[in-house]
Amino acid sequence: MEVKKEKIEFFQDKILEWYEENGRHFPWRNKSATNYEKIISEVLLQRTRAETVANFFPKFIKKYPSWKKLGEATKEELQETLKPTGLYKQRGTRLYKLAQEMKERKGRFPVKRDRVEEMPMMGQYNANAYELFILKKPSPLLDVNMARVLERFFGERKLADIRYDPYLQELSQEVVENPQSKEINWGILDFGSLVCEAKSPLCEKCLLSEQCIYFDKLSK
Repeated sequence: MEVKKEKIEFFQDKILEWYEENGRHFPWRNKSATNYEKIISEVLLQRTRAETVANFFPKFIKKYPSWKKLGEATKEELQETLKPTGLYKQRGTRLYKLAQEMKERKGRFPVKRDRVEEMPMMGQYNANAYELFILKKPSPLLDVNMARVLERFFGERKLADIRYDPYLQELSQEVVENPQSKEINWGILDFGSLVCEAKSPLCEKCLLSEQCIYFDKLSK
């Protein structure tokens, strides 16, 4: 499905406008946040509400302020520390493996993206986060929440798994191709949480409604 450039530009402008007024504030979004903090936040945010991570994040960073400190923790210690976020055994084990690899690499990620994606706990989403925050390249933080917003506005994907759907992969990349790529990513995620909710979207208050496919279907 081909998406017109004008529709993408409309979406970008509206999301940036909305984000400037309504964007959420989290510690990992602060200008002072380190690259380590940005990547760790994305690791912790997987399958966990942002508000939950925000409450837990300052304590975690105080305890483990760097890859070096994180690499000194045992697997059991990390599992215990991660209990407030849920899925702590699985997450603690995977974070331990990532920490050990980063310890060996002295806190440096591989230069090539495909090598990053092969690392423990990284995968496509976190490799995109690495490109966005560390390499400063436009890259989509494409998860189920971003997918929902994009599909409602632009049209549905074909494949169940967003990681392999070519339409959604290409569309998300086009949408964040912008000098304010980071803000567009955050804006879409916040918009999906506060307005374009999964079960009860606030369509009547949505500034995207005039060009939204989902809203158009509801109106008929």
